[in-house]
Amino acid sequence: MTAPPPEAVRERALSTPLPAYVYDLDGLRAHAASVRAATPVEIFYAAKANPDPRVLTALAPYVDGVEVSSGGELAHVRAALPGARLAFGGPGKTDEELASAAGTGVDRIHVESPRELERLAALRRETDVLLRVNLPVAISGAALRMSGPFGMDPEALGACLDILEQAPWLTLRGLHAHLASGLEAEPLLEVAAQVLGWARTWMDGPKEVNLGGGMAVDYRNPGARFDWAAYGAGLASLRRPEETLRIEPGRALTAYCGWYVTEVLDLKRSHGEWYAVLRGGTHHLRTPVTKGHDQPFAVLPTGKRPGASDAVTLVGQLCTPKDVFARQVPVDRIALGDVVAFALAGAYAWNISHHDFLMHPKPMFEYVGHE
Repeated sequence: MTAPPPEAVRERALSTPLPAYVYDLDGLRAHAASVRAATPVEIFYAAKANPDPRVLTALAPYVDGVEVSSGGELAHVRAALPGARLAFGGPGKTDEELASAAGTGVDRIHVESPRELERLAALRRETDVLLRVNLPVAISGAALRMSGPFGMDPEALGACLDILEQAPWLTLRGLHAHLASGLEAEPLLEVAAQVLGWARTWMDGPKEVNLGGGMAVDYRNPGARFDWAAYGAGLASLRRPEETLRIEPGRALTAYCGWYVTEVLDLKRSHGEWYAVLRGGTHHLRTPVTKGHDQPFAVLPTGKRPGASDAVTLVGQLCTPKDVFARQVPVDRIALGDVVAFALAGAYAWNISHHDFLMHPKPMFEYVGHE
């Protein structure tokens, strides 16, 4: 369980056809403004977290640009935010994707391998690049380690320098080193210090270092927030005057603005445990299955029907026992027809889900706050 949603979200949840995503745009702006004020480095929003056009528009005044990771995201963000600064990252870029980005106003292309750099050089277009490197640094407490298909070992950078020497239309601006996700401010700063220490030995003169994202969002404690003030102060102390630092937060910017709202279709006991069967399912909100957690939720009562006042497992309509939002979570009361509002559904939620499994109707999308 978690605190109920803001009143504007609650009102919309109780008045719109369900299931629905309800995005609190005013809440998003307030959070983004606080992040901007605390963080004295360049901020590029990672569009993969939530590319909803209205979310992008709400964020635009508080970020320096947007990071995209495919040709589809590139076209989508260009249409939603014409003129925005863009960075193109991600493994496995096709020739068509490189051609859509190179020399077309994209601020940076994050190169993942010498072979990718060769293909980019073959286009012979004026392009600024960062080399993405996987450094062997100490990291503790990460939810994910970024390696394998992401970036290249330091030993591969020499081959990239050879390619760049023969391709003067490509300009090396610095390094990209997003190494882990799910870290709190202190360990994320420890990683940043190690990355910057290595970068300073590798590249002479003014340099740019993209530290990526990875800021923790705690689904077990939805009221907690990443300590942006400590992180921003730490980055300010680490940065040297000739250096440009950039970060790429995604989940930690938008997770809190989104609610997935649905209703209780059935309530039953099975082998001594209560189950609430909800309209929709994890084909709309895949996050709890992906991360293996209980998605925080609030129950919004809609009547006085008999219900359960016990631990309950919340499931969806899919024909799989994996269609679970939360397992055996204590509730004060839940009944047929009640509305359930899942918090922290503003990132890696709808856009990462398997929408067409069983071909159930797609959710509505609602927005509260000024446009």
